Amino acid sequence: MKTVESSNGTYVGGGSSWGVVEGGGSVLGAVEVLVAVVIFVTIRAMREKKRQGMPVWPVIGMLPSMVAGLRGNAYEWVTRTLVRQGGTFVFKGPTFTNLNCVVTADPRNLEHLLKTRFGNFPKGPYFRSALRDLLGDGIFNADDDAWRRQRKTASIEFHSARFRDLTARSLVELVHARLLPVLDQTASTPFDLQNVLLRLTFDNVCMIAFGVDPGCLRPGLPAVPFARAFEDATEAAALRFVMPTAVWKAMRLLGVGTEGKLRRSIKGVDEFADEVIRTRKKELAIESSDGDAMNIRSDLLTIFMRLRDEEGKPYSDKFLRDICVNFILAGRDTSSVALAWFFWLLNQNPEAERNILSEIRRIVSERGEGDSDNPVVFKPEEVKKMEYLQAALTEALRLYPSVPVDHKEVTEEDVFPDGTVLKRGTKIIYAMYSMGRMESIWGKDCREFKPERWLREGRFVSESAYKFTAFNGGPRLCLGKDFAYYQMKFVAAAVILRYRVAVVPDHPVVPKLALTMYMKYGLKVTLCKRDQSEVGSERQGSGSESY
Repeated sequence: MKTVESSNGTYVGGGSSWGVVEGGGSVLGAVEVLVAVVIFVTIRAMREKKRQGMPVWPVIGMLPSMVAGLRGNAYEWVTRTLVRQGGTFVFKGPTFTNLNCVVTADPRNLEHLLKTRFGNFPKGPYFRSALRDLLGDGIFNADDDAWRRQRKTASIEFHSARFRDLTARSLVELVHARLLPVLDQTASTPFDLQNVLLRLTFDNVCMIAFGVDPGCLRPGLPAVPFARAFEDATEAAALRFVMPTAVWKAMRLLGVGTEGKLRRSIKGVDEFADEVIRTRKKELAIESSDGDAMNIRSDLLTIFMRLRDEEGKPYSDKFLRDICVNFILAGRDTSSVALAWFFWLLNQNPEAERNILSEIRRIVSERGEGDSDNPVVFKPEEVKKMEYLQAALTEALRLYPSVPVDHKEVTEEDVFPDGTVLKRGTKIIYAMYSMGRMESIWGKDCREFKPERWLREGRFVSESAYKFTAFNGGPRLCLGKDFAYYQMKFVAAAVILRYRVAVVPDHPVVPKLALTMYMKYGLKVTLCKRDQSEVGSERQGSGSESY
């Protein structure tokens, strides 16, 4: 064997590959160790998937699963996990992030956090911080005394006779002088029904809550920068809940990505709200000479302007801005997106549509001979009789709740009825979208659109607020629930009586990830006017068929 003396005095076999093999062995050994570690970590992560619903990786936690879920329908991803885990799972985010939370769709847990232990589950500093740029200290982002004061004032107004009268009158104006003429102009041309409905409810909430008419629903559907800014802001703000706080705060500081978009959108929201407040103050200053102007007006903004804070001072413009934005969020988005999903579901369930039309025709036929409208304008007592329509709208909300998820935070250590331990500071996500798809709650037909599940002997019967959570529950039960039903029933009945709404074939319908469940690509539809044989007469034997 040939040998060579090396520089350090040792000998290496020149005709051998011992040195190479020895070095290669070190590399191979390191690779083997790495492979073994990867296999061990993967097996452990897969075991955690069986126990916790998805793989748990070192350092990054369940982040890969969340990223994969967000690339598709995030709500369905959450639903599948909840079904596998029996209604509740613990999400573990990357180390040193705030993405850890408990996600639940168990009615027992919801009753516990929304009612039984309400005081232990506020919105919490994390939620308020994430949405403060958009919602400020308004009612939907407030806790404790700030929330109670706003809710008490709004509750008094919502239950007043003046508010009910204003609601009825404004809807008649908007539907018959604006919505129906706009729909009539579209004829058979495809258009985005969700956009039209958003315009309708935006005009409505501004007229009712703030006494201003932005004129969104006008012929030609004029561009309304605020509406675009508000939708963009809610979408960008929602992304903060699936992003580490340090990341979105850094992006906000630099004004880049979704945070740059959010900043620009909120500027548009603020400009609109500021203009509303300035206009109202000028009007009240001019009208104050008669001494009764403040009492005559019944919009929420004027009422809050009349009140004083705990120090006896008028509320600041910033506070009034927060009131505006919060009630726009509640009144504009929720009813409009609910109606969009409702019409989409009717398109897939023609028998339900026929049942609604039959109910409307029956109610109109019961009018007395001296009580006729031309065209038909529904009266509040007639809207109240529309039991099947309310069941169909409720079924749409069960499957597509306007607010798909909501957030709470644990103040003191607690335990859910299902045994989940809740540490102080734990974030709770309750998934209303998922609840509508749980067999354990609604049975094997939970994914089917069946208005009949809400009817008992032809009368609408609601379910527990902790089983059907579209309007929340407990002390935070939606103040505008009755108004929302009235608004949706009035609009839906007026449209269905006159048109068959057909969704454009192959139009993609998927939810958008935002604070409210917009359709990501809108709802493209065409309208077909009802003929007289389909609609029937307005009242038996009257011969009047003018619609």
